[in-house]
Amino acid sequence: MRFQPHGFRRIFVTDAIANGMPSHIAQIICGHKDINTTMGYNSAYPHDAIEAHRTFIARRRALRPAEEYRTPSAEEWDQFLGHFEKRKVSVGTCALAFGSPCIHEHACVRCSLLRPDPAQRTRLEEIRDNLIARIAEAEREGWLGEVEGLQVSLAGAEEKLAQLDACQECRSSKVFLGVPLFDQNGARTDSEP
Repeated sequence: MRFQPHGFRRIFVTDAIANGMPSHIAQIICGHKDINTTMGYNSAYPHDAIEAHRTFIARRRALRPAEEYRTPSAEEWDQFLGHFEKRKVSVGTCALAFGSPCIHEHACVRCSLLRPDPAQRTRLEEIRDNLIARIAEAEREGWLGEVEGLQVSLAGAEEKLAQLDACQECRSSKVFLGVPLFDQNGARTDSEP
């Protein structure tokens, strides 16, 4: 291994913060004007991240009532699993959280939580075309309240079709990552320190 003097600053900041030194004190010792610079020197090891998460979970569980961590009854478990069965709708899957009411009254094409199924593209196009025809009829008949509601649904249907197009484009497009040059791969010359 080859160390450079600046590397020891990084080792110092990482060890100091890991052993309990407040980051703003490390900032003053290093002479950084911005705390983000100091935190950039701090290396986060996977073990530290896992331990911090475990500590957070233990602290959270200590603050919450013990009855929340009991084993659910058979009825509660069936209700929970049934929720995920109800998430499947004709044009995709609803990502609504368990126990949350549907604010769109199950008009899923309007909902941002609907994940459209690519196999249902034709059905979404039929819904869009039907909405366009219903808007034309409502305008012809002078049903302005109906027009406004249908336009919201039409915007939702077009958004779902755009989501499908974007997903298809991502899957079919190639990403050029470039070819690294030899000098970008860490090769050193004798003139470098």
